[in-house]
Amino acid sequence: MEMWNLFWGLICTLLLASGIGYTLKWKVGFSTPHSVIDNLNARINAWWVMILIIFAAAYLGFYGVLGLFFIVSFMALREFLSLIEIRRGDHLALVACFYFILPLQYYFVAVDWFSMFSIFIPVYGFLFLPILSALLGDTAHFLDRSSKVQWAVMISVFCISHIPAILTLNIAGFEGKSLLLMIFLILIVQASDVLQYVWGKLFGKHKIAPTLSPSKTVEGFVGGVLSASALGGLLSWLTPFSAVQATLISLVICLMGFLGGLVMSAMKRSMGVKDWGNMISGHGGMLDRMDSLCFAAPIFFHIVRYYWI
Repeated sequence: MEMWNLFWGLICTLLLASGIGYTLKWKVGFSTPHSVIDNLNARINAWWVMILIIFAAAYLGFYGVLGLFFIVSFMALREFLSLIEIRRGDHLALVACFYFILPLQYYFVAVDWFSMFSIFIPVYGFLFLPILSALLGDTAHFLDRSSKVQWAVMISVFCISHIPAILTLNIAGFEGKSLLLMIFLILIVQASDVLQYVWGKLFGKHKIAPTLSPSKTVEGFVGGVLSASALGGLLSWLTPFSAVQATLISLVICLMGFLGGLVMSAMKRSMGVKDWGNMISGHGGMLDRMDSLCFAAPIFFHIVRYYWI
């Protein structure tokens, strides 16, 4: 019942947002470019796609959600690795990333093998990926190349896999409803991103990290994070948390999402690119849509597991 209430609530909200976006675009003229309105409409359209895909996967059950995020991780990993310098000495490591580490990480989620899911990439992946590169004897920029491959796997596979892993959490009195927790995480973190953008455009005057993300402002950050945290409190009925707990947890994951976005921006700047990919014309790739969740999801997962299980 909660799932259907949430689904139709989101559909109504998106219809309202799309109507507002259409009206704003109509006022400035459909053939006239407007960076703010066009960006807002692109974000709304991305939400339509995201919500419909998530609920379609949810309808298929646990393995449908797992398959969806396996594809998301695969696309994110490909985006990340396509931006780094690849040498012959990296080929074994790259094969291991796509055909060994990625499927095994999701297998550990599927069978609810928590201990291996938690350490497989940070320990075994961290140790064996550079070993595979070293075996081919290419020492040019070895540390730089190995570090980038390790970061790619950590962000694209390890961090993202924590999102479907939420479905494996068995909370007393909340059995069979873990999907709502996953949707709660995605909604709050993504809402924080959108609200930061809206608050920043309306009231933003002081840039918070001009060298990393020139569009982010102090006003946007404060307004967006606090608004999304309040939204988390209002959506506490999706969770086993009280309204106060949901608000505080939302605050934590919104802060982590914001800080994660800064880290991902720093990575892009260091590689000399504006976006991770071009999956969405003018609005980047998979990692551009997932950057905040990459940092928020592991924190959310472990908070819930530690305090509620």
